[in-house]
Amino acid sequence: MYGSSASDQVSVCWDDGDPVSIPVGTPWLRAAQILGHTVPTGCLYGSCGACEIEVNGHVVRACVSSVCESSGALKVELATDPYW
Repeated sequence: MYGSSASDQVSVCWDDGDPVSIPVGTPWLRAAQILGHTVPTGCLYGSCGACEIEVNGHVVRACVSSVCESSGALKVELATDPYW
């Protein structure tokens, strides 16, 4: 669906859990489901910021972003926002 070869996958580690291979191009909301997590959402258009996650320290809006290629594992955490 999102790629089939091992080279089209990246290792994703959510909140210090075990790394899981996720196909590059998988939407982050779907990747979270695969990893057993739920990302809060609001508008689903990337405007409100409710779905922000941190990928290797960079804030990403999960509703409009997908898993990207990486030379190493991607470490993911929910972004912390005192207003959400």
